[in-house]
Amino acid sequence: MTNTNYNEKIMVVDDEAIVRQIIQTRLSMIGYNVITANDGEEAIKMFFKEQPQLVVLDVMMPKLDGYSVCQQLRRESDVPIIMLTALEDVADRITGLELGADDYIMKPFSPKELEARIRSVFRRSNRNSYVVKQNKDSSIINIGSLIIDKKRKQVFKDNKRLRLTGMEFSLLELLINRSGESVSRYEILKEVWEYGNDSYIDTRVVDVHISRLRSKLEEDPANPDLILTVRGIGYLFQKFD
Repeated sequence: MTNTNYNEKIMVVDDEAIVRQIIQTRLSMIGYNVITANDGEEAIKMFFKEQPQLVVLDVMMPKLDGYSVCQQLRRESDVPIIMLTALEDVADRITGLELGADDYIMKPFSPKELEARIRSVFRRSNRNSYVVKQNKDSSIINIGSLIIDKKRKQVFKDNKRLRLTGMEFSLLELLINRSGESVSRYEILKEVWEYGNDSYIDTRVVDVHISRLRSKLEEDPANPDLILTVRGIGYLFQKFD
């Protein structure tokens, strides 16, 4: 395995020592700076001390579970969070996404799959912008009370900055660049999450992120005006001039 000198700092949180060791060894070998925590309380303290660029977070832990950690981190930070879960119930798996996680991986998992998801998140964070299919000269988009700055990856509503995670902004950017077009859930997973054909596909990841976006952007999230559902296909961002 080749060291690629990524240099980004990743915090791995899991109460199973063997899991922490495997992930830390694999990620360190390819150049990441890896720190670990063995429970939720330690994770919170370490996060604010070390300021990692990404968190790999187990759900089932003593003292403070992964859901609670995710919720606390989201109050203060938009750091990417990938959750690890052994829970089989769909509702339990989706809870982490609803609380602000960017993605999740089911246990037992392939270390290569985790590495691919991490690379995808970092590429998304470092990429300036999607290629705009429509020929737009400005990186600033005004839609009603919304101002979307694609260059700075910032969104304002009523002149107040909204807190969007990297994945939320990337999803919004894709839909805007394809405004007026239906974009399927599978296409979104491929473009935003960079899921490959060999990845476990759960389109609810998209649905939860759409719901989170609507709650932040729409005047009435239950009756959206901007991000519309295209039944049986996916989603469409209203065409704007």
